[in-house]
Amino acid sequence: MTTPRPDRLPHEKGFHISWDQIHRDSRALAWRLDGHGPGENGTWRGICAITRGGMVPASILARELDIRTIDTIGVKSYDHNQQSGLEVLNQPDPDFMKDGEGILIVDDLVDSGKTLELVRQMYPKAHFATVYAKPKGRVQVDTFITEVSQDTWIFFPWDMALQYVEPYRGRE
Repeated sequence: MTTPRPDRLPHEKGFHISWDQIHRDSRALAWRLDGHGPGENGTWRGICAITRGGMVPASILARELDIRTIDTIGVKSYDHNQQSGLEVLNQPDPDFMKDGEGILIVDDLVDSGKTLELVRQMYPKAHFATVYAKPKGRVQVDTFITEVSQDTWIFFPWDMALQYVEPYRGRE
């Protein structure tokens, strides 16, 4: 995610994703990946979710593709909506990951591509899949569903709450 421009209200270049939409888009990603793994009948050996954003899409992919082996890698790249230096917080089981062959590495979004670039260096034979992709990071993704402009701020449902909001223009 990129920081919204100060001359623009947050919702003006925002892409609001509902729980239903992330579920539909993650299922579409599963359909696109189905049968394209390196295993027998195009199966995948396992899934590695990039925490935290990749956990929801990864669980949906695991269900749809009948993958029972799931692990996580924690990479911190944001601090309060500001991109910061990359820090690997936890790594998946090395016996599971090996060089990544047969593993789907899943995230919700690729923005600058720096996180995926780091993880790709660690697991060069993995297949990288995201639900959403921005142009700068798209080169790091093998499979994605929807491309959004670089200056779009994506509002994921796990970051939102249902509540009354004041109108943004004009008051009586």
